[in-house]
Amino acid sequence: MPDHMPDHMPDRILDALAYPVVLSPMAGGAGTARLCAAVSEAGGLGFLAAGYKTGEAMAAEIEQVREATSRPFGVNLFVPGEPADPEVVDAYAAELAPEAERYGVGLPDVPLDDDDEWDAKIDLLLRRPVPVVSFTFGCPGVSLVDRLHEVGTAVVVTVTDPGEAVAAVSARADALCVQGPEAGAHRGSFVPRKPYGAAEPGLLDLLAAVRKAVRAPLIAAGGIGDGAAAAAAREAGAAAVQLGTAFLLTPESGANPVHRAALRDPRFTSTTVTTAFSGRPARGLTNRFILDHPDAPVGYPAVHHLTTPIRRAAVAQGDPGGVNLWAGTAWRLAGERPAADVVREIGAAIA
Repeated sequence: MPDHMPDHMPDRILDALAYPVVLSPMAGGAGTARLCAAVSEAGGLGFLAAGYKTGEAMAAEIEQVREATSRPFGVNLFVPGEPADPEVVDAYAAELAPEAERYGVGLPDVPLDDDDEWDAKIDLLLRRPVPVVSFTFGCPGVSLVDRLHEVGTAVVVTVTDPGEAVAAVSARADALCVQGPEAGAHRGSFVPRKPYGAAEPGLLDLLAAVRKAVRAPLIAAGGIGDGAAAAAAREAGAAAVQLGTAFLLTPESGANPVHRAALRDPRFTSTTVTTAFSGRPARGLTNRFILDHPDAPVGYPAVHHLTTPIRRAAVAQGDPGGVNLWAGTAWRLAGERPAADVVREIGAAIA
């Protein structure tokens, strides 16, 4: 069993929290500096999503959080993957032509290989360190983790199976975000796979398997929408719980009006894992777009860029059928209340 217990590991940060509640770093607009600061100020651990932002935009949001709170917070980065297959992307573009016509937009020429300004963001986080940096879609190398440690930053890696957990701990990660299949939005797997099925172990079973494989603090994520689910995750060995969907309807969230309305709309009755919007498996409310493109390919981030004009137009036109309505399986429990209230309610059940 790999064992990595550095002197500055983040359970010291987690232990210092009034509530062991972590904000999921929701890229694409739902996560905001205001939401991050609100969660940290309430006694949890706020997170900023750096995904889909320039390095300059990430830096500006970090400063906004620093101005709003003196408490610890984190920044999440997407680890660059392999370039998309151009034939796969071209074929999907042809499939999406009627969607583009429906919304009156053109499909863009998309980069097959986009590293999301990885080097610029790493450079900034080394020059202007934050308390925690987490990684999704892959595992940073040992040298990068060591450099972050040298500037006093704790490192968290998102994992979705025991093998990824072993790799992350071997790379000297301080803690693991164990993401169950119940989670909304993107699955954080190191290698994108076609949508997973019911056979994949749920969060509690995954926590048990990861605990058996490694010795490291675990942050449980996926389908946690109330105190009972949070308590179950803690009982299964999690040092903290991470929530995203539970914060989508808070006033501090940046979720767009179409997304907010859909979360309250009784016509939406289920969630589905799809690659249709981004080329990576992600869970969202089951809508027309998902149902119309059941065989969408794996091809992130090219597919994400390809569908961006369609999704933006759907939001502008108030059509929930053409936009990614990311949500975890506990989306019905999300409420319109301040982020601090969510932190305290969940935290009271597990503190």
